[in-house]
Amino acid sequence: MRALTEEETKKVFEKIAGYIGRNIANLINRQDEPYCFRIQKDRVYYVSERLAKLATCVARPNLMSLGVCLGKFTKTGKFRLHITALQVLAQHAKHKVWIKPNGEGLFLYGHHALKAHIGKMTEDIPEHTGLIVYAMNDMPLGFGVTARSTAESRRADPTAIVVFRQSDIGEYLRSEDTLFT
Repeated sequence: MRALTEEETKKVFEKIAGYIGRNIANLINRQDEPYCFRIQKDRVYYVSERLAKLATCVARPNLMSLGVCLGKFTKTGKFRLHITALQVLAQHAKHKVWIKPNGEGLFLYGHHALKAHIGKMTEDIPEHTGLIVYAMNDMPLGFGVTARSTAESRRADPTAIVVFRQSDIGEYLRSEDTLFT
């Protein structure tokens, strides 16, 4: 495990900031203990500094995971968030959408969220902005990007796509063989 380079850190922060905005400072400046970002192979982990120091005793080939896997760098150098980052993103999310029970199953099977499935959403969400998708009982289901702004979504057809799904908790089952390797 090593610290991220400046370019890698910039890519990670840009991606995360799309979902939590300026709350990204809360990830590093925590009240309980300091946290940091580390990379192992191509995966980026969010881990406490104390635990990261302890992990230096383990040889790199023997260390599979440490902390919370936020995502990975693709072969082209882009950073892609994983569903494992959902709990971190949900704690600091700026924009949120709640899905009705009749739309939860469709979302968890990998479909986009339609207007008919949206129970409520935060005000003034711009178009093409990252957001967290919740069930009506406030359980985070995944994250995505808005297809329309809040105002446009209210005027849209019931069959219009409001949220483009990027990741959902159903991926734990659908992609379990590739999620952690």
